[in-house]
Amino acid sequence: MKQFLKKYYAITDRKQFKHPFEIQIKKMLDRGIRMFQLREKDLTPDQLFRLATELKDLLTGYDASFFINDRVDVAVIVGANGVHLPSKSIPVEAVKHKFPELIVGKSCHSIEEALKAEKEGADYITFSPIFETPEKGKPVGLEALSQVVEKVSIPVYALGGITEEKIPDVLKTGVYGIAGIRLFIS
Repeated sequence: MKQFLKKYYAITDRKQFKHPFEIQIKKMLDRGIRMFQLREKDLTPDQLFRLATELKDLLTGYDASFFINDRVDVAVIVGANGVHLPSKSIPVEAVKHKFPELIVGKSCHSIEEALKAEKEGADYITFSPIFETPEKGKPVGLEALSQVVEKVSIPVYALGGITEEKIPDVLKTGVYGIAGIRLFIS
């Protein structure tokens, strides 16, 4: 499982992309990003399926992993490595029971949510927002991130408001990796 989890984890949001989808993904690959979450909430199921298929094709030939946000059905059908569940999604254990081959990640915003996700069988979590991020609420900060890393035994990805300048401080907390949208777009 850990071979599918990479240090840098790009989450897509084509509305924020500076280039068309294919070009933006290729630029991220050129920068060494090897883990992607397709998170395009505005798409219809058929549009999401087509874009997931396109992403899978773009990643062919790279040692890259990809996950679908919240849509287990699309993840299974397109052959994604896994699914990433928002904090208020279906339980991790329900997905793991029906689809044990899927890697399942979970979004967490507190130590309690992180512990619950681990207990349910999540393979990894994202913890956010670490720093100020538009429309994402009060930042949890590096101290809370360090506490989560200490309390859970599964990989933790820091997410939210992380800039290149802040990466060294974030990594000092012992996180497995860093996730982001805007961080990897430039």
